[in-house]
Amino acid sequence: MTAPGSDRSSELPDYVLDNRAHWDRQSHEWVERGERGWNEEPSWGIWGLPVAELSPLPDDMTGMRAIELGCGTAYVSAWMARRGAHCVGIDNSEQQLATARRLAEQLEVDLELIHGNAEAVPYPDESFDFAMSEYGAAIWADPYKWIPEAWRLLKPGGELSLLGHHPLVMVTQRREDGDEVTRELLYPYFELHRVDWRDGDDRGTEFNLPISERLLLFDSVGFDVVEFHEVQNPDPKGRKRFGVEPQWGHEFPSEQAWRLRKR
Repeated sequence: MTAPGSDRSSELPDYVLDNRAHWDRQSHEWVERGERGWNEEPSWGIWGLPVAELSPLPDDMTGMRAIELGCGTAYVSAWMARRGAHCVGIDNSEQQLATARRLAEQLEVDLELIHGNAEAVPYPDESFDFAMSEYGAAIWADPYKWIPEAWRLLKPGGELSLLGHHPLVMVTQRREDGDEVTRELLYPYFELHRVDWRDGDDRGTEFNLPISERLLLFDSVGFDVVEFHEVQNPDPKGRKRFGVEPQWGHEFPSEQAWRLRKR
Protein backbone atom coordinates (compact mmCIF):
# COMPACT_ATOMS: atom_id res chain seq x y z
CA MET A 1 0.00 0.00 0.00
CA THR A 2 1.43 3.38 -0.98
CA ALA A 3 0.57 6.63 0.78
CA PRO A 4 -0.18 9.79 -1.19
CA GLY A 5 2.52 12.36 -1.72
CA SER A 6 5.09 13.24 -4.35
CA ASP A 7 8.88 13.27 -4.22
CA ARG A 8 10.16 16.09 -6.43
CA SER A 9 13.80 15.20 -7.04
CA SER A 10 14.60 18.61 -8.52
CA GLU A 11 13.88 20.21 -5.14
CA LEU A 12 15.98 17.83 -3.04
CA PRO A 13 19.32 18.83 -1.44
CA ASP A 14 22.51 17.50 -3.03
CA TYR A 15 23.24 15.10 -0.19
CA VAL A 16 19.78 13.53 -0.45
CA LEU A 17 20.34 12.82 -4.15
CA ASP A 18 23.87 11.49 -3.53
CA ASN A 19 22.62 9.22 -0.74
CA ARG A 20 19.73 8.05 -2.93
CA ALA A 21 22.11 7.05 -5.71
CA HIS A 22 24.42 5.32 -3.20
CA TRP A 23 21.64 3.24 -1.65
CA ASP A 24 20.06 2.36 -4.97
CA ARG A 25 23.44 1.04 -6.12
CA GLN A 26 24.09 -0.82 -2.87
CA SER A 27 20.57 -2.19 -2.37
CA HIS A 28 21.42 -5.69 -3.62
CA GLU A 29 23.92 -6.06 -0.76
CA TRP A 30 21.16 -5.56 1.82
CA VAL A 31 18.52 -7.94 0.50
CA GLU A 32 19.69 -10.92 2.57
CA ARG A 33 20.03 -8.80 5.72
CA GLY A 34 16.54 -7.44 5.14
CA GLU A 35 15.11 -10.93 4.72
CA ARG A 36 16.74 -12.04 7.97
CA GLY A 37 15.31 -9.01 9.76
CA TRP A 38 11.81 -9.77 8.54
CA ASN A 39 12.03 -13.42 9.60
CA GLU A 40 13.89 -13.17 12.91
CA GLU A 41 13.08 -11.79 16.34
CA PRO A 42 14.08 -8.14 16.86
CA SER A 43 17.73 -7.37 17.63
CA TRP A 44 19.38 -3.98 17.58
CA GLY A 45 22.35 -2.16 16.13
CA ILE A 46 25.54 -3.47 14.64
CA TRP A 47 26.09 -5.93 17.51
CA GLY A 48 22.61 -7.45 17.24
CA LEU A 49 21.64 -6.78 20.85
CA PRO A 50 18.56 -8.69 22.02
CA VAL A 51 15.48 -6.93 23.33
CA ALA A 52 16.49 -7.80 26.90
CA GLU A 53 19.56 -5.54 26.53
CA LEU A 54 18.24 -2.78 24.28
CA SER A 55 14.59 -2.24 23.39
CA PRO A 56 13.80 0.92 21.40
CA LEU A 57 10.18 -0.14 20.75
CA PRO A 58 7.21 -0.35 23.12
CA ASP A 59 6.30 -3.96 23.86
CA ASP A 60 2.65 -3.40 22.93
CA MET A 61 1.86 -1.01 20.08
CA THR A 62 -1.78 -1.99 19.63
CA GLY A 63 -3.74 0.80 17.98
CA MET A 64 -0.71 3.10 17.61
CA ARG A 65 0.12 4.94 14.39
CA ALA A 66 3.87 4.63 13.87
CA ILE A 67 6.36 5.83 11.26
CA GLU A 68 9.86 4.60 10.46
CA LEU A 69 12.05 7.41 9.12
CA GLY A 70 14.55 5.90 6.70
CA CYS A 71 13.08 2.41 6.72
CA GLY A 72 15.32 0.69 4.15
CA THR A 73 13.96 -2.84 3.72
CA ALA A 74 11.43 -2.02 6.49
CA TYR A 75 12.08 -4.89 8.88
CA VAL A 76 11.69 -2.50 11.84
CA SER A 77 8.36 -1.37 10.38
CA ALA A 78 7.37 -5.04 10.24
CA TRP A 79 8.33 -5.50 13.88
CA MET A 80 6.14 -2.53 14.83
CA ALA A 81 3.23 -3.82 12.75
CA ARG A 82 3.48 -7.22 14.44
CA ARG A 83 3.26 -5.44 17.81
CA GLY A 84 -0.07 -3.99 16.73
CA ALA A 85 0.84 -0.66 15.11
CA HIS A 86 -0.46 0.76 11.87
CA CYS A 87 2.92 1.54 10.34
CA VAL A 88 4.26 3.87 7.64
CA GLY A 89 7.82 3.57 6.31
CA ILE A 90 9.57 6.26 4.27
CA ASP A 91 12.91 5.76 2.54
CA ASN A 92 15.16 7.63 0.12
CA SER A 93 15.92 4.53 -2.00
CA GLU A 94 13.31 3.08 -4.33
CA GLN A 95 15.43 -0.06 -4.69
CA GLN A 96 15.42 -0.66 -0.93
CA LEU A 97 11.66 -0.16 -0.91
CA ALA A 98 11.27 -2.73 -3.68
CA THR A 99 12.66 -5.34 -1.27
CA ALA A 100 10.39 -4.04 1.49
CA ARG A 101 7.30 -4.28 -0.71
CA ARG A 102 8.16 -7.82 -1.82
CA LEU A 103 8.65 -9.02 1.75
CA ALA A 104 5.52 -7.26 3.01
CA GLU A 105 3.48 -9.04 0.35
CA GLN A 106 5.13 -12.43 0.92
CA LEU A 107 4.74 -12.30 4.69
CA GLU A 108 1.35 -10.57 4.62
CA VAL A 109 2.30 -7.54 6.71
CA ASP A 110 0.26 -4.42 5.93
CA LEU A 111 2.58 -1.41 5.61
CA GLU A 112 2.35 1.97 3.91
CA LEU A 113 5.65 2.58 2.11
CA ILE A 114 6.71 5.94 0.69
CA HIS A 115 9.64 6.85 -1.55
CA GLY A 116 10.81 10.17 -0.17
CA ASN A 117 13.01 12.29 2.05
CA ALA A 118 12.51 11.86 5.81
CA GLU A 119 13.22 15.58 6.24
CA ALA A 120 9.89 16.38 4.55
CA VAL A 121 7.23 13.70 5.07
CA PRO A 122 3.88 14.04 3.21
CA TYR A 123 1.68 13.66 6.30
CA PRO A 124 -0.16 16.29 8.34
CA ASP A 125 0.96 17.56 11.74
CA GLU A 126 0.37 15.21 14.67
CA SER A 127 -0.31 12.15 12.51
CA PHE A 128 1.61 9.61 14.60
CA ASP A 129 1.96 8.29 18.14
CA PHE A 130 5.47 6.91 17.64
CA ALA A 131 8.43 7.50 15.31
CA MET A 132 11.49 5.31 14.86
CA SER A 133 14.83 5.53 13.06
CA GLU A 134 17.46 2.81 13.23
CA TYR A 135 20.38 3.96 11.05
CA GLY A 136 18.00 5.59 8.58
CA ALA A 137 17.30 9.28 9.05
CA ALA A 138 19.29 8.91 12.29
CA ILE A 139 22.54 9.08 10.31
CA TRP A 140 21.60 9.87 6.67
CA ALA A 141 19.46 12.99 7.20
CA ASP A 142 20.36 16.40 8.60
CA PRO A 143 19.36 16.40 12.29
CA TYR A 144 18.50 20.09 12.07
CA LYS A 145 15.83 19.13 9.54
CA TRP A 146 14.62 15.65 10.38
CA ILE A 147 14.36 16.04 14.17
CA PRO A 148 11.96 19.02 13.86
CA GLU A 149 10.08 17.07 11.18
CA ALA A 150 9.69 14.09 13.53
CA TRP A 151 8.42 16.48 16.23
CA ARG A 152 5.89 17.92 13.76
CA LEU A 153 4.60 14.46 12.83
CA LEU A 154 4.09 13.32 16.42
CA LYS A 155 1.10 13.94 18.63
CA PRO A 156 1.77 15.63 22.00
CA GLY A 157 3.26 12.98 24.26
CA GLY A 158 4.35 10.93 21.25
CA GLU A 159 7.79 9.37 21.28
CA LEU A 160 10.77 9.26 18.92
CA SER A 161 13.29 6.44 19.22
CA LEU A 162 16.57 6.63 17.31
CA LEU A 163 19.71 4.53 17.03
CA GLY A 164 22.89 5.33 15.12
CA HIS A 165 26.64 5.84 15.24
CA HIS A 166 28.16 7.29 18.37
CA PRO A 167 30.08 10.52 17.61
CA LEU A 168 33.26 8.83 18.85
CA VAL A 169 33.08 6.55 15.80
CA MET A 170 32.81 9.55 13.50
CA VAL A 171 35.98 11.19 14.80
CA THR A 172 38.06 7.99 14.72
CA GLN A 173 36.85 6.36 11.49
CA ARG A 174 38.95 6.65 8.33
CA ARG A 175 37.05 8.32 5.50
CA GLU A 176 39.53 8.16 2.64
CA ASP A 177 40.73 4.55 2.61
CA GLY A 178 37.89 2.42 3.90
CA ASP A 179 35.72 2.57 6.99
CA GLU A 180 38.10 1.27 9.66
CA VAL A 181 37.54 2.69 13.13
CA THR A 182 40.90 3.46 14.75
CA ARG A 183 42.25 4.36 18.17
CA GLU A 184 43.29 7.79 16.88
CA LEU A 185 41.35 11.04 17.00
CA LEU A 186 41.32 11.88 13.29
CA TYR A 187 38.70 14.64 13.08
CA PRO A 188 37.55 17.48 15.37
CA TYR A 189 34.73 16.48 17.69
CA PHE A 190 33.24 19.96 17.93
CA GLU A 191 33.04 20.30 14.14
CA LEU A 192 30.78 17.28 13.73
CA HIS A 193 27.69 17.78 11.62
CA ARG A 194 27.91 16.91 7.93
CA VAL A 195 30.39 14.17 7.02
CA ASP A 196 30.96 13.86 3.26
CA TRP A 197 32.80 10.81 1.94
CA ARG A 198 33.77 9.37 -1.41
CA ASP A 199 34.67 5.80 -2.43
CA GLY A 200 35.72 5.87 -6.08
CA ASP A 201 32.79 7.29 -8.01
CA ASP A 202 30.42 6.61 -5.13
CA ARG A 203 29.77 9.40 -2.67
CA GLY A 204 27.48 10.07 0.23
CA THR A 205 26.85 12.17 3.31
CA GLU A 206 26.30 11.11 6.89
CA PHE A 207 25.41 13.33 9.83
CA ASN A 208 26.26 13.40 13.51
CA LEU A 209 26.55 15.91 16.35
CA PRO A 210 28.44 16.30 19.62
CA ILE A 211 26.22 14.97 22.40
CA SER A 212 25.87 18.38 24.04
CA GLU A 213 24.75 19.91 20.73
CA ARG A 214 22.26 17.10 20.23
CA LEU A 215 20.79 17.72 23.68
CA LEU A 216 20.39 21.42 22.89
CA LEU A 217 18.68 20.55 19.61
CA PHE A 218 16.22 18.16 21.25
CA ASP A 219 15.31 20.73 23.90
CA SER A 220 14.94 23.61 21.44
CA VAL A 221 12.66 21.56 19.17
CA GLY A 222 10.45 20.46 22.07
CA PHE A 223 11.60 16.97 23.00
CA ASP A 224 12.37 15.68 26.48
CA VAL A 225 14.95 12.90 26.81
CA VAL A 226 13.39 9.77 28.32
CA GLU A 227 16.36 7.41 27.84
CA PHE A 228 19.90 7.62 26.51
CA HIS A 229 22.24 4.65 26.00
CA GLU A 230 25.86 4.59 24.89
CA VAL A 231 25.90 1.11 23.43
CA GLN A 232 28.64 -1.35 24.37
CA ASN A 233 29.47 -4.52 22.44
CA PRO A 234 29.02 -7.32 25.01
CA ASP A 235 31.33 -9.74 23.15
CA PRO A 236 34.94 -8.49 22.76
CA LYS A 237 35.85 -11.70 20.90
CA GLY A 238 33.10 -11.50 18.29
CA ARG A 239 33.53 -10.37 14.70
CA LYS A 240 34.23 -6.98 13.21
CA ARG A 241 31.12 -5.02 12.27
CA PHE A 242 31.08 -2.12 9.81
CA GLY A 243 34.67 -1.15 10.47
CA VAL A 244 34.44 -1.54 14.26
CA GLU A 245 36.62 -4.20 15.88
CA PRO A 246 34.77 -6.09 18.65
CA GLN A 247 37.36 -5.17 21.29
CA TRP A 248 37.03 -1.49 20.33
CA GLY A 249 33.25 -1.72 20.63
CA HIS A 250 33.63 -3.33 24.04
CA GLU A 251 35.94 -0.58 25.34
CA PHE A 252 34.24 2.41 23.69
CA PRO A 253 30.65 3.26 22.70
CA SER A 254 30.09 2.59 19.01
CA GLU A 255 26.40 3.49 19.00
CA GLN A 256 23.96 5.84 20.67
CA ALA A 257 20.29 5.10 21.37
CA TRP A 258 17.80 7.79 22.39
CA ARG A 259 14.15 7.77 23.34
CA LEU A 260 12.49 11.20 23.28
CA ARG A 261 9.01 12.45 24.19
CA LYS A 262 7.27 15.41 22.56
CA ARG A 263 6.27 18.09 25.00
